[in-house]
Amino acid sequence: MAIGMSELKKGLKIEIDGIPYRITEYQHVKPGKGAAFVRAKIKSFLDGKVIEKTFHAGDKCEEPNLQEKTMQFLYHDGGAFQFMDTTTYEQIALSDEQVGDAAKWIIDGLNVQILFHNEKAISVDVPLVVELTITETAPNFKGDTSSGGKKPATLETGAVVQVPFHILEGEKIKVNTETGEYLEKVK
Repeated sequence: MAIGMSELKKGLKIEIDGIPYRITEYQHVKPGKGAAFVRAKIKSFLDGKVIEKTFHAGDKCEEPNLQEKTMQFLYHDGGAFQFMDTTTYEQIALSDEQVGDAAKWIIDGLNVQILFHNEKAISVDVPLVVELTITETAPNFKGDTSSGGKKPATLETGAVVQVPFHILEGEKIKVNTETGEYLEKVK
């Protein structure tokens, strides 16, 4: 199905020259002279690059053939991340580049959303909040809690987040995967 200039909006998924994109910014421009047009920033699902594209009246782009599947992370074999479809038990491997920044939040058994374009896996979305164990952080010192400061903590995935001083090594915390911020201690 073709998508016209008037239907474009932020968050819409489109396909240009066989590459799927998501519109990240959108601006409708009506110059004093000449026809109106849409200036948009679009992000590629394949390599994550953001480009600026101008759409004029009459320009059409296609709706991409995208499907999302919930899959479970099994393990990382050194060169690829292995995932399994929990309904069919079919397994797929994604390269480190395809997984991208999501890798620092993925632990064994985590269910993630994998996006497929024309039945080929192209990207991984982790849940917005994940629970991870702290493997390394500085010990507490008397009086540290009153300052309201933060200290770095290394998580089981290798990611480093800033946590309050009262959080200790071995504790499980909730982290926002979009911002990389500490949310709370898991009770």
